[in-house]
Amino acid sequence: MGHEPSAMAMIEEILRQAAWDHEAIECIAVGLGPGSYTGIRSAIALAQGWALARDVRLLGISSVEVLAATARAEGLRGAIRFVIDAQRGDFYRADYDLDVAAARLTEPLAIVGRDELLRTSGGTIVGPEADELGGTRMFPDAAQLGLLADGQKNFVVGESLEPIYLRETNFVKAPPPRVLPV
Repeated sequence: MGHEPSAMAMIEEILRQAAWDHEAIECIAVGLGPGSYTGIRSAIALAQGWALARDVRLLGISSVEVLAATARAEGLRGAIRFVIDAQRGDFYRADYDLDVAAARLTEPLAIVGRDELLRTSGGTIVGPEADELGGTRMFPDAAQLGLLADGQKNFVVGESLEPIYLRETNFVKAPPPRVLPV
């Protein structure tokens, strides 16, 4: 298993290549999910930390909205069903109508089972795991996140950045340790 660079190392490399100083960053846009639990949490934490250290503005944008913008930029048009694996045999699903001018949400984000997803029509299936469903594999593009963020004014404070979860998070507390006879 190879050693992957840290998020900060990647950011440092990008800033170096762009010949930008840290002070040049005025706003950070972050994808809020749905998506990888750890990935989304890490991205939000990094954005919050950067905002505390550098007093930058923050924006949170749905990863499905970014995926729709990515598909539009790739030339996809018409009824598109975006799907992201929600684990446990379920998928996050949102339907959009894409044309040259815009991506319009036609069916809001919901969690559906695999059978329901395949049973209902909704256009072309697109998303990170869509190839497993007979669709087009595609990931949200960071450049599209930046383009969606450009010109927005709905900045938030770091504490208000929340991942998009449609499933209630619940954790079961482990039982107390057993006492072993001596």
